[in-house]
Amino acid sequence: MNSVLPKFLPVAVLALGVLLISGMREQYAIQPLQPMAALPASINGMVGKNIVIDSAERRVAGMTDYALREFGSGSGILFSTYVGYYDRQVQGKAIHSPKNCLPGAGWEIMSSERLAADAMGAPGGTINRVLLANQGVRALVYYWYQGRGRVEASEYKVKWNLLRDAAVEGRTEEALVRIVVPLARSDKNPTRKQQDAAFAVADSIAAAVSRELLPSVAKVMPALQTASIR
Repeated sequence: MNSVLPKFLPVAVLALGVLLISGMREQYAIQPLQPMAALPASINGMVGKNIVIDSAERRVAGMTDYALREFGSGSGILFSTYVGYYDRQVQGKAIHSPKNCLPGAGWEIMSSERLAADAMGAPGGTINRVLLANQGVRALVYYWYQGRGRVEASEYKVKWNLLRDAAVEGRTEEALVRIVVPLARSDKNPTRKQQDAAFAVADSIAAAVSRELLPSVAKVMPALQTASIR
């Protein structure tokens, strides 16, 4: 019985979504408390460089506001951060899951898991940790969805919360938060020990950045009175 449940979970979510959408109220465009540019440009003592996303990419992504920054030194990029804010989500203007976009950009997902965000300042929240590879280059990505009082990794839970809040509150504002840490390359054929060491360093960086970014994003996100209901 339990083995059958995951197979029908997407269908069940879709069916519930249809029921909610049928009675969905008008969606309000909710502005953030501050623009995304107000997010700290200095993280862990490093000042980030603002990166501009061209208009064509912005139209595809559909975000209302964003902040994309690269942090590094003369030796290269140590990590990058992205926060894309959507003042409301409707058909054609909604957050795209990185797991759907990354393979199309040539990245292969080597591993994926969810982490509790309690130690990073988000009690009860979860974030995704994904290891990627592309032609010998590896990168560690932390990402999560943040808004309406929640920090969530699961796309299913995010979609359910989105549909419910749209129907009950008329609000769907949310942000996609992403941290990318390139893994150091020792040589063309690194040993497993070298790979594990590079992963550990990248994971430590991503976790430290998350601890600063999570509360910073929370400060610019609008509050939702019913956000305690999960």
